[in-house]
Order: sequence, then C-alpha cells, then structure tokens
Amino acid sequence: MKNELAPTYSFLCGEYWVLWYAVSNSYSIVDSNFKSVLDLYLEAKNEDDFLMSIKPAVSDQDSQTITNQIRTYLESCNSIIEPENIIDIKLNNAHRYIKKKYLINEKSIVVYCDSELVLSTIHPQLAHLETELEIQPDVIFDVYLKNEHLYMFKNDICILRTPKKDYHFLRGKFVMHVFCEIYNKKVADWLGTFHGSTVTDNKSAILFSGASGSGKSTISTLLASNGFYLLADDVSPMLAEDRYIYHNPNGVSIKESASKLLRPLIKGFDNLPTANLNPTKGLIYYHTTTKPSKISYPCKAIVLVNYKSNARTDLEEVSIKSILETLIPESWLSPDPEHAQKFLGWMTKVKRYKLTYSDTNEMIEMVSDIFREEE
Repeated sequence: MKNELAPTYSFLCGEYWVLWYAVSNSYSIVDSNFKSVLDLYLEAKNEDDFLMSIKPAVSDQDSQTITNQIRTYLESCNSIIEPENIIDIKLNNAHRYIKKKYLINEKSIVVYCDSELVLSTIHPQLAHLETELEIQPDVIFDVYLKNEHLYMFKNDICILRTPKKDYHFLRGKFVMHVFCEIYNKKVADWLGTFHGSTVTDNKSAILFSGASGSGKSTISTLLASNGFYLLADDVSPMLAEDRYIYHNPNGVSIKESASKLLRPLIKGFDNLPTANLNPTKGLIYYHTTTKPSKISYPCKAIVLVNYKSNARTDLEEVSIKSILETLIPESWLSPDPEHAQKFLGWMTKVKRYKLTYSDTNEMIEMVSDIFREEE
C-alpha cells in the first residue's frame, strides 16, 4: 500500500532505525516498534487490511489512531518544498560599492558588496586571507541587499535569494562555493557540510557538534592551543568520494561569552576581526590557527559538546538518534541517493559520544584518548 511513500533506505543502528526519504531528502530516526508497525502499513493491500493486521493487539479506536499517525508521518516525510526559481534574476552591477580580494589555496576570489553590513556576513572570517595584490579573479561573487532580501551571484549567475533575517543561509552557500573553487569540485561532489567544528591530530579527525552556543568553536580553539589542529570551524565539509572532512579556511568564530576564557590564549585578541550580526549573540571574534599538514582527514568520531560550569568531566557513548537530531537540522546533506547511502553507512560506523566538561585539562585528556583509540 502506497509503496511510493516508503523510505528509500533503512539502516539499523543499535536500537534505532534511520530512514531516508529521497523525494524530500529527509532523515527520520525511529525505534524498532514504530518501524515494525510502519512495515505492516506499507506491506498491507489497503488501510482496512492494515487495521485487520493490528486489530488483535489494539482496540478499534487505537488502531484507527495508529493508522492516522502512520499516514500523517509518511505524508510529512514525502512532502516536497519546491525551490524558488532564481536562475533568471539578473545581476545589478550598481551594487558594487565595496570590493574585497582573497587568495585561498592559490585561487583568487573577488567579492563585491553593497554595504559594510552585507560585507560583515562573509568578510571577517576570511579577513586573514585578504590580499592587496592586483589579481585576475578565478571567481567573482556579488552580494547585496534589496527589498529586505539578500542576493548572491557567482560569475553573474544568481545562486541565492533569501530573506535578510536568514543571513546564515547566505554564509553557508558562500562557503560551500568557496570549497568548490579551492578544491576544484562541484556542489554535487560533496556528501554534506555539517554544522560543527572539526579538530585533527594530523592522522584522523573528530567532529564536534551541538546546539548553537554549546561551545563547538570554544572547544576547538582550546584544543588548537594545546597540540591539535583546527580543520574546520562551524561548517565542516565532507567529500562524498572518500568521506573525509576537508579544511575550511575560515577563521574560527569566538563568541563574546567565551572571550574571557580564550583571551589569555590568543595574542592580540582585541585586534581580531569582528562581526555583530545578531545582537542576542553579541560580538563575534575571528581567530586563525595553525593549519594541519593535509587538507583532509577521515573522521573517526562525532562528539556532542556539553560545557557546564563546575561539571564533572564525563565522556559517554550516545545513540545515533541523539547525534542526528542535533547534527541534521542545521547541516546541508546531498540529495543524491548514492551519497545518502554513503552518509548513513558512515554514520552507523563512526564512534558517537557526548562530552560534558568544565575543566580544560581533563577535557583535553579525554579528547586525546578518543584520538588514541584503535580504529
């Protein structure tokens, strides 16, 4: 019954099933009981047949409730959000008031903006890569604000139109296209860009995830000041071909709330490039760290960051449900079925932890232990 609504892929990981629906490129994490009922529904000839299959175990009223819940669940997992047609939007060169030039991995990138406010959405994290040299650009970006919408063009072609309040979408889109330029890739080559910060010991990598304000950038900065290397801050790109996380050239973002802790560790802290895009988050500082020796590393673990004042340092394994429900909402994942299969295969094998800490030295030792673990 309605097999076209069935998940494209189903992966069992521990006590949870991870389901992927191709039509909506959405992931769902369910327990085995729900998966069993879902399978009965999809295998039934019709809803009456499904009701008969579960009737011995539940009442008529409950069985109808279950049927409605399954139907609603499948419809939501298969809902399609049609992308806005932006290909015909024309570039307006009159918005080119500010010009910035960057050299990244021998690629020359030029960005035009219409105001300091718009420039602040992308420049501070790249300020360390700015150049005054006269360069022939490999790629040109135009970013401007018009009628309360942000527009971004790449080589005169519109690649994004988003409401002003959703400026983080523009930042994500911009950095994705920077990755494509500096690594000679296409958007379709990436498995995803994860909302998290990644640290390496020059052998493998650990991805730190968590809700906004959980301390992903702070823990990465602390580790980068104590023998490790920052591979990517805030946006961690994974290539589909090898499932390695690649270096993000952006500076690490440090929230004002973490400045007291990190100021003593960073020389010239108060002279760092800053941005203040969201008054609730306060001033954000951008700091550069020593690059790792390679551009990409295999990711051996995902760690949910949980900083708590005066907390006992603790490292515990967590379910794939905890990881995906934190990681997916603010990450971009490829809609390619082959890539989705690779992502799920990787997720079922990667180690998954939650790290609670307040003591920096104890945290560093626990992270070191994860790196020392055998594959």
